[in-house]
Amino acid sequence: MTHNAEPANLKPACQQTLDLLARRRSVPPLAMQGPGPSAQEIERLLTLAARTPDHGKLAPWRFIVFEGEARARAGEIFARVFQKKNPQAGAEQLDVERRRFQHAPLVVGVVSTAAPHAKIPEWEQALSAGAVCMNLTIAANAMGFSTAWLTQWISYDAEALAQLGVKPGEKVAGFVHVGRASSAPEDRPRPALGDVVTRF
Repeated sequence: MTHNAEPANLKPACQQTLDLLARRRSVPPLAMQGPGPSAQEIERLLTLAARTPDHGKLAPWRFIVFEGEARARAGEIFARVFQKKNPQAGAEQLDVERRRFQHAPLVVGVVSTAAPHAKIPEWEQALSAGAVCMNLTIAANAMGFSTAWLTQWISYDAEALAQLGVKPGEKVAGFVHVGRASSAPEDRPRPALGDVVTRF
């Protein structure tokens, strides 16, 4: 499959969007630093994230914001739950859990609240939560931040999630870590279109 040249008459803002999509790269939280987004920037990020495809206008998702000391409180939960389920865990392992949310200055949990509905399939509701994560990722990168959209074990541990305020029946679509890259991230191999595209 050949690559088509981009139209020459693109408006500058449109070209910037395409350039952003072409260069966006996840940055591991360990490679992030502050400063993070301001209160106004966080509100803007969440507002943009919520402008996502949403069949039925259900808003089948919500946000949990972790910043400041809240990141350390979450880390104590992770360490406690991890130690309970892994009694052999050493001090170094527990410290990793305590610091899980402390590398990036901001972590946003995107919680899928998808539920049975007379007209809207749960799968479509869950996809909307994934779109929220991607909107948040793109918006943060457009504002000059770096991001990592992660799940890790905490997204699937009922005890840890309950202590974060995730309700029974809800699922975590991801924790989006937002900060500034300590160094320019390298790109990774991307799938060749010939391997993932067919024509009907």
